Amino acid sequence: MPSADFMQYEDLDNFTYYFESYEEEEPPQPSLSHAHIVSLVLHSLAFLLGVPGNAIVIWIMGFKWDKTVTSLWFLNLAIADFIFVLFLPLYITYVATGFHWPFGKWLCKANSFVALFNMSASVFFLTAISLDRYVHLIHPVCSYKYRTVRNTCILIAIIWTSATIIGSPALYFRDTLTLHNNFTICYNNFHPHDPSLTVLIHHVLTWVRFFFGYLFPLLTMIICYSLLFVKVKKNVVLTSSRLLWTVLAVVVAFFVCWTPYHIFSIIELTIHHNDYYHALLRDAIPVTVGFAFINSCLNPILYVLLSKKLRSCFQVTFSELVKHTLWEVSRSGTVSEQVWNSVSLQQYETPGAKNPSSETTQ
Repeated sequence: MPSADFMQYEDLDNFTYYFESYEEEEPPQPSLSHAHIVSLVLHSLAFLLGVPGNAIVIWIMGFKWDKTVTSLWFLNLAIADFIFVLFLPLYITYVATGFHWPFGKWLCKANSFVALFNMSASVFFLTAISLDRYVHLIHPVCSYKYRTVRNTCILIAIIWTSATIIGSPALYFRDTLTLHNNFTICYNNFHPHDPSLTVLIHHVLTWVRFFFGYLFPLLTMIICYSLLFVKVKKNVVLTSSRLLWTVLAVVVAFFVCWTPYHIFSIIELTIHHNDYYHALLRDAIPVTVGFAFINSCLNPILYVLLSKKLRSCFQVTFSELVKHTLWEVSRSGTVSEQVWNSVSLQQYETPGAKNPSSETTQ
């Protein structure tokens, strides 16, 4: 058993509680607060809604339709969420038992890895979808040349690899610790004998996740959609595109769900030097974690809410509503291409203009 001036056990990856090194007396078991109960409800909802919802999207996109660039993006986004929600029963049990981890060291590592892996993969896929929309609508010639299923599969492989790298520290640092009362915790064992090194590693991992898993993707999406709306605001067909609004809704949902978690993750870094925020973090972070986990079940629900068939939802099934929206999303690229072809023709029919089609065919 590692000993140190303090020990940690955590929600998700970095919610830190401090345990003194009790050598003679038994350390107290943490009890479930109202915040933990709210967190438990959110996790349960994410599991109950996320498993069937994402399974339907995977079934439609992966097995019912032909593979296109758009369908591949949404398919892999659903796969990332589906993998994550399958592991939620472990975390639900962890919270329900007062943060006692009975599943062993390797599932402790795997559970935390999958959580970070999902967060990274989801935001990377959303960033790629946003860039794909921008290139496809604003630079159609470049899109026609490079936007292929083969190139998309290469980018997807890169995204999965990058998400694995972001989540891999959990496979190394996560550990289990059994206290005197056979109460086992799943925590980050950064360094059992050097608190200063523990603080350094905690800072580095938190800021890396914040910049690469949140801030950089957020700025990229803001720039893409800002330029996109400036360019197409006069085009009724493009601005009413089902895909554009579906993607935007999914992106907004992701950042609404994950922003509180990242904010409190950064605030938590101060607890190494000042325990003033300890009580706040103890209650706030479990809720922000649960709120972040809810994002994994939201996308299929958004597909239903954005469906034109919602008005007759009492006459159709959930899967039919999802399928209808995904069908509209998959065909919106064709509509966009037709609009851009007509716009291009109008531009190049003016006197002295060159026909771009002749240049691209040469």
